[in-house]
Amino acid sequence: MTSLTEVSQPSLRSSKEAFNEPDLKKIVKRSLRYLSSGYPVHFTGPSGVGKTTLALQVAKKQKRPIILISGNTELSNEDLIGAYTGYKRKKLNDNFVRTVHKIEEDISEEWTNGRLYEAVKNGYTVVYDEFTRSKPEVNNLFLSILEENILPLYGTKRTESFLDVHPDFSVIFTSNPNEYTGVYKLQDALLDRIVTIPLHPLNEDTEITIVVNQTNIEEKKAKSIVQFVNEVRSLCDKSMREHSLSLRASLMIAQVVQRYNLKVDGDNEEFQDICLDVTVFPLQRCVQTEELEELENKILEKCKSI
Repeated sequence: MTSLTEVSQPSLRSSKEAFNEPDLKKIVKRSLRYLSSGYPVHFTGPSGVGKTTLALQVAKKQKRPIILISGNTELSNEDLIGAYTGYKRKKLNDNFVRTVHKIEEDISEEWTNGRLYEAVKNGYTVVYDEFTRSKPEVNNLFLSILEENILPLYGTKRTESFLDVHPDFSVIFTSNPNEYTGVYKLQDALLDRIVTIPLHPLNEDTEITIVVNQTNIEEKKAKSIVQFVNEVRSLCDKSMREHSLSLRASLMIAQVVQRYNLKVDGDNEEFQDICLDVTVFPLQRCVQTEELEELENKILEKCKSI
């Protein structure tokens, strides 16, 4: 496969600007073009900008079964390829002649396919979330897939040494920046074979649209929730703000409100409790000088202003 890398391009915003809904639609369109041309897509950006949500949205438009793999240091080749997980015993009791019993036993190792094996074999779409949290030697499997169109089966004791990649197979990667804790440096050889699209924070209108689409909550309620989260996010020190509350906080509040038909009202105690439960701990990590009670009071003030 010919290599292609897109690190930046004119249509992308600067790191200080926020994406709006038309920008995201363009990214979805471009991503589908790359995938249909045989190139994996890689969304990278700070936590909470919606990388996983966007990856799944693009994957669904592929109209193929989706397999989600979450990167972590414990992920192994066996998890991705598969392994012999036990033994299968087959017993045959032949009593064709009444006075003669013939017993045969056949014991064989039982193979279980890994998630990547299933995807490669059947042409599924893989969303590999935060793949740079996995060890580089595990991610090396993708080099053979992307360059040689095979999945190597080394170390599996199988008779075949590799599996051909199904023509409908595709993969979407997501990652956090290298400076995040627990992240391995992205291998140049892998980076050279994927299309990397940086993502930046969403603007308020886009966040509202996503919350409405994800939770089916009324737009008026979604707007109030998103505005509240953005207000309390400002309590964080500027240097820590991008590591505090994200779009997920708005989605959590909206999902609970919608499920239990609660009022989005700052004077409603149930709504106040939800706002505190979802936001106080993440904010405490980025406002280290605040006493807990003082921080809770500030959050309640923002909540009551809705």
